[in-house]
Amino acid sequence: MRGKPPFRGGGKLTALVVALILAAAGALINWLQPQDPATQRPAGRAQAPASPAPGKAPGALAGGVPQGSYTLTGTIVNVADGDTVTLRAPDGQRRIRMDSIDAPEEGHGADQPGQPDAEAARKHLASLVAGKTLTAQCYEQDQYGRDVCALILEDGRSANRVQVEAGYAWAYTARKGDYLRDKAMPDLQRQAKAAGRGLWARPDATQPWKWRYDCWRQRQCG
Repeated sequence: MRGKPPFRGGGKLTALVVALILAAAGALINWLQPQDPATQRPAGRAQAPASPAPGKAPGALAGGVPQGSYTLTGTIVNVADGDTVTLRAPDGQRRIRMDSIDAPEEGHGADQPGQPDAEAARKHLASLVAGKTLTAQCYEQDQYGRDVCALILEDGRSANRVQVEAGYAWAYTARKGDYLRDKAMPDLQRQAKAAGRGLWARPDATQPWKWRYDCWRQRQCG
């Protein structure tokens, strides 16, 4: 009696089973193996912002000085009056008009006489900044091409504020405060006036913007 013929599909079935076992083992190994943390990014977590470009203002300064849109660093090589200086930066000299203040006007010839205390204001500012390497936190350029800035002293104070606090500049409140970016200035002025500091020792102290109009334009300098 002849035996049953062998099952011809047995070899194929065995191969299929072996392939399935190997695939399952590979999947298990991949699942157990820790992933490279350098390639992972937690879901829902934003990437850190890029560092600010050089020369950009880093943010509001200590003491609440308003944040600028750019900075300038260099040596103060000239003090023209109580609110205007020249800073020598790596890319050349920059003329800086100090923000939020207005100092007594220096004279500009017979048609534009200077105010009392103008030279005292200039000398006081020079004592703070002349020859020093400082950083200016700047907001814009004015119509004369000057950088409008808060000038930061070596100890972190604003030279703009120090001028007002010492009684050598006004808080620039002309045109309903359009030029007053630093809101601390009016209170510093009140303190200086109450103490009779600097120009406030004079009973007839006149705001520079009023002087420019009355004296320089209307020729009423009395």
